[in-house]
Amino acid sequence: MSDRFRELLKIIGSGTHTGKNLTRSQAATAMEMMLEQEATPAQIGAFLISHRIKRPTGEELAGMLDAYNELGPKLHAQSSMGQVTVLGCPYDGRSRTVPVTPLTALILVTAGVPVIMHGGARMPTKEGVPFVDIWEGLGVKWEKLSLTQVQQVFESKGLGFVYLPTHFSQADFLVQYRREIGKRPPLATMELIWIPFLGDVHLAAGYVHPPTEGMFRGALELRGVKNYTTVKGLEGSCDLPSDRTNIIGLSMPSSSLSTGEKRESQEETTSSTKFERLLLHPSDYGFGGKEVSLVSTAELVSQMRAVLQGEKSELMSAAVWNGGFYLWRCGVCSNINLGLSKAEALLSSGEVAEKLREICGNF
Repeated sequence: MSDRFRELLKIIGSGTHTGKNLTRSQAATAMEMMLEQEATPAQIGAFLISHRIKRPTGEELAGMLDAYNELGPKLHAQSSMGQVTVLGCPYDGRSRTVPVTPLTALILVTAGVPVIMHGGARMPTKEGVPFVDIWEGLGVKWEKLSLTQVQQVFESKGLGFVYLPTHFSQADFLVQYRREIGKRPPLATMELIWIPFLGDVHLAAGYVHPPTEGMFRGALELRGVKNYTTVKGLEGSCDLPSDRTNIIGLSMPSSSLSTGEKRESQEETTSSTKFERLLLHPSDYGFGGKEVSLVSTAELVSQMRAVLQGEKSELMSAAVWNGGFYLWRCGVCSNINLGLSKAEALLSSGEVAEKLREICGNF
């Protein structure tokens, strides 16, 4: 048993009246001790469920990210890359709606925007379809590559995937505790804004509950991340819904972000960074409709292959809607309408399918 960890556990586990929040350095120490298994299984389980009940703060998430940055894997930028987009989505996957994120990533990469994704195998508590299974169905077997090999693919093709079981076994060890405690621990929140990358970055992160966005902003400010997008997305992902108004947060807004959409007033987050609320109505762009239901991984892969062949469908519409937004947000297109047109053209022309074939050539 670690007496040092026990003291940290006592801080957050003492109940409503006497419990306190951890400082950033304390949260980093606790995370490091769990990753290194200096804390016992009983202590780790107690910490995760206590922290779940208390709810993490932005400062605590920043400390946990400090530990991940210190011990975890990182891909590296090349001078010719420009800004890299990291797409953050829940590790326990999707169970109700089709995840469009891999198609979004392929659209961005085809347009010259480097993309990094990350995740694990099928994971509690949702046990939904993980990205690695979708990529494997498309012929991209990330789980087979070492981190060095992933870096090589990233450098040559502009797409990378950090896979916990292969590239960060310390973090993957903690997955068993999610199943045993039966609840998402704060790790699941922290992972959404983890950036396994060194270089100029734009982070896109999804969430479900509005307070989570506030935690994101607090943690990212402390971590010095200035360029990010928050999305109240499908099942907590960074996928934009088609059946409701999108609630999106934009950091570092400028005149180039103007779309004529209804938005809340700008507010300062730091002396150098602003945050702007964008309310984006898919029906205004002709993309309103029902979400595509998830049937099975095999059916999903088949649907994605059809989209890559340019076949019109509800999933094609969702892919264009998401791809167009992110092409604008990543600076490829000057407005969303142009982004939507470009996303549709890239899919219909077969350019995205060709990019996937190029990537598959590395496997």
